[in-house]
Amino acid sequence: MHTFPGRRTMAVYAYPAAKETAMTPGPAPHPTSLATGGDLGCRLLLVRHAKAVPKGDPAEDAERPLSERGRADAHRTGRWLAQSGYAPALALCSPARRTRQTWQLLVPELAEPPPAVHDGRLYAATPNALVTVLAESAGGLGCVALVGHNPGIHELASALCGSGPRKLRERLGEGFPTSGVVVVDLPGGWDGLTPGAGRLTAFWAPDH
Repeated sequence: MHTFPGRRTMAVYAYPAAKETAMTPGPAPHPTSLATGGDLGCRLLLVRHAKAVPKGDPAEDAERPLSERGRADAHRTGRWLAQSGYAPALALCSPARRTRQTWQLLVPELAEPPPAVHDGRLYAATPNALVTVLAESAGGLGCVALVGHNPGIHELASALCGSGPRKLRERLGEGFPTSGVVVVDLPGGWDGLTPGAGRLTAFWAPDH
């Protein structure tokens, strides 16, 4: 199985820098059903945590909670996932307080909430670290959600999405807002976690 190199060899691939700009939500196509991974392909739901309180309040970054707006947006993200029919079989979540709260607030909106794994490697992770965790955890599953942070989650989305509607890819190039969801289809299954191998199927974020 081909995976991205680890943190020490990240220079092998050139990832575009993430930008922090606003984006309006785009239309979500009705997803196909993916029960299992493998030849039928897989689906990756990349979810950026909802808006947190400013840095320094509290001082420890990993302990920053969601803001009032972030808590409301997390519910909206869960409703969008449910209404669009995206049903992950597993959630991989950073253990930071803001990512844990995002997942806790969106999951009640899902008809069949999946189990969640909180992996310390997902906090402030590079794209390569994210791919390592996915490669270890997603085998045999058709749809997996990953709840993480910018810039790594944006850089991973940008690197994976070699195809998809041009307007969606242009929006992705502009930024990955808080509470946003990027849906990436991998026709080659989890072995297809390589630069340019994914298709950008949907990109949504709360509109403010």
